[in-house]
Amino acid sequence: MNTIQYLEDQAARAERLAKRITDTLTIEKLLTFAGERRREIEVIAGKHRRA
Repeated sequence: MNTIQYLEDQAARAERLAKRITDTLTIEKLLTFAGERRREIEVIAGKHRRA
């Protein structure tokens, strides 16, 4: 599994978990985490496109 796949998996897991719970603070933290992973993917993917 490469870095992008790993980050995508982590983001997807966090998003799935956020849909299944009711604690607002935890949902916000999970979605923030997922967003951060997706931004990391964009940065890594951008570096690969320029190379």
